[in-house]
This record gives sequence, C-alpha cells and structure tokens, in this order.
Amino acid sequence: MKKSGVSQGRPASQLISDRIAELGDWRGKTLGRMRKLIKNADADVVEEWKWTTPVWSHDGIICTGESYKNVVKLTFAKGAFLKDPARLFNSSLDGNVRRAIDIHEGEEVDESAFKALVRHAVALNISFKPQRSKKAKS
Repeated sequence: MKKSGVSQGRPASQLISDRIAELGDWRGKTLGRMRKLIKNADADVVEEWKWTTPVWSHDGIICTGESYKNVVKLTFAKGAFLKDPARLFNSSLDGNVRRAIDIHEGEEVDESAFKALVRHAVALNISFKPQRSKKAKS
C-alpha cells in the first residue's frame, strides 16, 4: 500500500489511526473495519488526510471516511457513476456525482459488496485518468 500526505508532521496513515482511536466507540470500530476492507479491496490504495478527514485514493479519490455523532459516512467521490447492485448507497442519492453509505450503530455492511464497490471506484478513476498522447511521449 502506498502512503501519501503528511499533516502536523505525521503521515496520513497515522492520523487516520489516531482518529479511529480517538473516537473510541462503535464509530472508531466501524471506521477501522471499513478502512481494513478498503485496503483489502485495493492493495495500491493511498491513504490521505484532507479536510481533517480520512481519504482513500487510487488515481483519484475513492472515498472519504467521516464520523458524526450518530453515523459513520463513507462518501464516494464518483458514486453516482458506480453500479450498486447491493444498494449500499443510502445517502446523498440526489446528487449528480457523489453517493454515500451511512452506517449507524449496530449496522453491518455487506463486506464483499463493499469491496466490489471500492474496486469499481478504482476502475472508474483509472478510466478517467488522462491518457498521454503519442506526441507527449516523444
């Protein structure tokens, strides 16, 4: 796994671990579990720290991991373009680009469906990556 982003003199991966630990309740456990699934789904994921929030990227943002009082929210940057046959997206459904998964205390997320969603997000990011022209290579 690649690592990117340093804030307050610490790598993003450490800041994410710190956030999980500081939550200290079901939200920390949930965010930690989802982080592990993201890393299992894509070995080349890059952990970043932006907007005081955990961010996972691969050729663009895959998703952010926000925590609120009653929910852990995973917002997929290009979620509106992803197929979601398991209907994991349950928030931000009216937007033109983003989609989110809100996880409440005690809720479980279908792990295989979630990992498939992460892999589709990565594939979409790669397909959006500008291709270098033959002229640019010379």
